[in-house]
Amino acid sequence: QMQLVESGGQLVQAGGSLRLSCVASGWNIRTYTMGWFRQGPGKERQFVAAFRGNGGGTYYADSVKGRFTISRDNAKSTVYLQMNSLKPEDTAVYYCAAGQRIILSSVGRPDAYDYWGQGTQVTVSS
Repeated sequence: QMQLVESGGQLVQAGGSLRLSCVASGWNIRTYTMGWFRQGPGKERQFVAAFRGNGGGTYYADSVKGRFTISRDNAKSTVYLQMNSLKPEDTAVYYCAAGQRIILSSVGRPDAYDYWGQGTQVTVSS
């Protein structure tokens, strides 16, 4: 059974850093595009970052570019989201997602992904 499990979310002060992890169990993520999305209270799920499979590139939402970094360790079937210079508006539940054969123009679309984790809460206090 293919599962994604996120961890690392917590309460942090503005300007601080966090690293989120997402472990895929039961499969190897090498060929998968791995994405991070977030959903704040009363908001729609929003694209944060993605890392295409098979040696593909990384992509970021404008709101996190320069502050967040996505990385992956295929051998560990794990993807990370390093978040620096956190702001109160980064407060949200962060979700990990995986999908295959996602075309470049769709990496930011939640409906392009097949598998989702349960989410981890990130709260940034001002």
